[in-house]
Amino acid sequence: MNAKPLAEALEEAFVRCRDMDASLAERLQAFADTVTRLEPEFQDAVDRLIGRLKAHSVGQNAPRPGEPMPPFVLPDETGRLVTLDELLQEGPVAVTFHRGHWCPYCRINTAALARAQGQIRAEGGQVVAIMPDRQHYALEFKEEAGARFPILLDMDNGYALSLNLAFWIDEAMERLIASAGWNVPAYQGNKSWMLPVPATFVVCSDGEVEARFVDPDYRKRMAVDDLIAALKAAH
Repeated sequence: MNAKPLAEALEEAFVRCRDMDASLAERLQAFADTVTRLEPEFQDAVDRLIGRLKAHSVGQNAPRPGEPMPPFVLPDETGRLVTLDELLQEGPVAVTFHRGHWCPYCRINTAALARAQGQIRAEGGQVVAIMPDRQHYALEFKEEAGARFPILLDMDNGYALSLNLAFWIDEAMERLIASAGWNVPAYQGNKSWMLPVPATFVVCSDGEVEARFVDPDYRKRMAVDDLIAALKAAH
């Protein structure tokens, strides 16, 4: 299957899985199953990559519950600088890391969070997303999801690196990602081929981490119900 048909098939699968009447985990798994069917080589390479990342404990040294969340100053999708301190003045916040606007799993995850915005706000919580893409892609990401929370730009993965959440991918994975129609260097504005580990940190108003979800397997994300429960407990 050449790049264009694969890209189209993946986009169709994304829309179907995003709109399923199912839990976030079930939607993500449905998309992973589709990738396995469409391109077994891709999924095999992903499994090998994740195995290597887990063997080296990638992401495990990120802030843990009870530890302070390091501060940040990052531009949002409009170019306005946003700080963690500023967000925490309004209450607990779920800080979510995403690979980019191109990643179907990140798009499914963010759409699920956008749907839960009312419930999250009702519990006195808030969400902020962080990704290494350039500004107009962050805006596209936000608009597609219908998100009312900020999408922050972590150019060159600087903040993710400070949290031990970023890693380089090998040339074989580069080729597979490109074959799916995703031009990561253009999206990020550099040729480093560095990606963040998708993660969620629920941060209390005092800046301490209440809960976290860190898994090198980017096909898995924190359940929305768990995120909301952690925000409620963070008060």
